[in-house]
Amino acid sequence: MLMVALAPIAFVPLLGYAVAATRSASIDPVGGPPRWTFSLRLLTDGLWTTIAVLLIAAPFVVASGPLARLIAQLHLWRAGDPGLSMLYANLAADFTLALPWGLVMLLLMPHATVRFAASGRAADLFDFRAAIQSVGHDFATWNLAAAAIVTAWAVGLACAGLLCVGIVPGVFYAILVSAHATAALHAKVANPAAG
Repeated sequence: MLMVALAPIAFVPLLGYAVAATRSASIDPVGGPPRWTFSLRLLTDGLWTTIAVLLIAAPFVVASGPLARLIAQLHLWRAGDPGLSMLYANLAADFTLALPWGLVMLLLMPHATVRFAASGRAADLFDFRAAIQSVGHDFATWNLAAAAIVTAWAVGLACAGLLCVGIVPGVFYAILVSAHATAALHAKVANPAAG
C-alpha cells in the first residue's frame, strides 16, 4: 500500500507489482497476493507496462488539445474569465476521451498483460493484434474479466469518498482484483481453442 500512496513517483514499480500479481494469480488462483519484493524484474515489468499504457494513451492525449479548442469555440461553458472557460473546455475534452481510452485499455491490456506475465517477453505486451483476437476467441470470459476490472476500480475509488477508507487501500484493492480477473484469461491465452 505504500507504493500506492507513492504512485505519482512509484508508478513503474506499482505496475510491476500488478504484473507480478497477475502472474501469481495465474499460477495459483486461490493463493493470496504476492509479497512485495523490490527486484529488477519488478522494475522491468513495470517499465514495459508503463510504456504500453503510454502508447495506448498517446492518441487520446494528442486528441485532447484539439477537442478542447473545438469545445471552447462552441461556447458550451462560458465563464467571465477566458482562462476558466478554457479550463472547462479541457475538462470536458478529457472526460469525453476518458471513456474511449478506458474501452481501448480494456480491449488490449488484459490479454496482453496475462501473456506478458506468463512469458516475461515484452513483445507479448505489445502484441495488440493477438489481444484483440483473444477477445474474439472468448468474448464471454473477457467480458466477465472486464466487468470485474471496472467494478473493482469503481469500488476502489468509491472507498475514498463513500466509505471514508481512503484512496490508497481502494486502489490497492482494485489492482489485486484486476490482476486476478486478468489471470482468469490465462488458460484462454495459453490455449485459445479451449473454451
